[in-house]
Amino acid sequence: MSSSPTEGFLWTAALVLALATATSASAEAAPLSARESDPRVMGWMQGFPPPADKIITQPDKVYFSFPKLRWSVCHLREFLPTEAISRGLGAPVPLSYPPAADFADLRARIDALSFLPIGASTPMTWEESLDANYTDGILILHRGRVVYERYSGCLDAAGKHAAMSMTKSVTGLLAEILIAEGALDDTRRVGEIIPEVAESAFGTATVRQVMDMTTGVRYSEDYADPKADIWVYSAAASPFPKPADYKGPDGYWEYLAQVQPEGNHGEAFHYKTINSDMLGWILSRTTGKAVTDLASERLWRPMGAEQDAYQTVDGKGVPFAGGGISLGLRDAARLGLLMLNKGRINGEQVFPAQVVEKIAKGGDRTRFSGYPTLPGGSYTSQWWVFHNAHGAFAARGVHGQTIYVDPAADMVLVRFASHPTASNTRIDPTSLPAFQAVAEFLMRQD
Repeated sequence: MSSSPTEGFLWTAALVLALATATSASAEAAPLSARESDPRVMGWMQGFPPPADKIITQPDKVYFSFPKLRWSVCHLREFLPTEAISRGLGAPVPLSYPPAADFADLRARIDALSFLPIGASTPMTWEESLDANYTDGILILHRGRVVYERYSGCLDAAGKHAAMSMTKSVTGLLAEILIAEGALDDTRRVGEIIPEVAESAFGTATVRQVMDMTTGVRYSEDYADPKADIWVYSAAASPFPKPADYKGPDGYWEYLAQVQPEGNHGEAFHYKTINSDMLGWILSRTTGKAVTDLASERLWRPMGAEQDAYQTVDGKGVPFAGGGISLGLRDAARLGLLMLNKGRINGEQVFPAQVVEKIAKGGDRTRFSGYPTLPGGSYTSQWWVFHNAHGAFAARGVHGQTIYVDPAADMVLVRFASHPTASNTRIDPTSLPAFQAVAEFLMRQD
């Protein structure tokens, strides 16, 4: 196998973590602040042409290392081939905003909110938390109206940002819609739907076990081991020509067909991106459509999206169902509104309410462990469920991406970020108390 599989790797959450692991030591030793690492301050890709030392290109293996990632998260289609998630040809349906003076007042009051981060003894303000988490864009909806919106770093209102593993939640949502409509049976064995994987570890798993990531499949993310599964997967997923001596699987689906067993299906939650790509294949085989077309038809068009999204693809044109979407902040908010309002938006019922009811109920909490910032949580249908007093649940992605839905507060909060450390366990201590603080503030409003 080639010794440099990352050159052509197709944007999986696992590689994002790998890159973070490889670069976090230097980032932690002397991290640049959010303002110091702002792409405009750094000068990345500015000028015609940019200076040689400010160019970020695909052959550069560290294009997604900090601080370069703070530019790259808004420019994935310049590094990798993509396929559109079309919003269609109709006019977008605008989000609702308060009068300008009220909006400005709400922003100032939210910025001044104070909370205590997890494990800290010193309070932090909401505004301080934005820089602490390297926030590129954040938007809050309350009772259906935008009450806070702010952009920084590489992002503006017209831009698109990598959603990372929030993509998984879109894939899981589409699966739940098909289940609610009777088009997909989550009790069926995967091998019955996709005979190509009948002999792999996935063949005997149920669709539900794939959706909830309780499959017993071997998938190692030991980045120090050059023979770990992550590197085989990365090489297979590359959209670029394989080396002449390459003999491994070609594309996501060929890789999935040779996955070996490890443990028993249904025993425990194991967060493995290959489950999401398996689910994407199940959706495509069931509907006869790529997940990009399915997302366009079932979500982007009916929700009145402002922008097309795009999704990275492998060398055979298969969209990366586990982490390849980039989209606008406001459209991420629309997805959140769909979840908050149980499938209803702009006066239309886009999908059955039972879809969200199933997700919000959560998964088996006894099978969920290893996430100290999410005590008592669960995972189901590729969504994270907090089981807190507000009934909150979320789509989450590395480096700080989130669509956070708080039904008790009638609130949706969406954030794009480019934190130097990938793992959300480093970001949650300031994020989750901040989300709770703003939810409680909004609940006190008339």
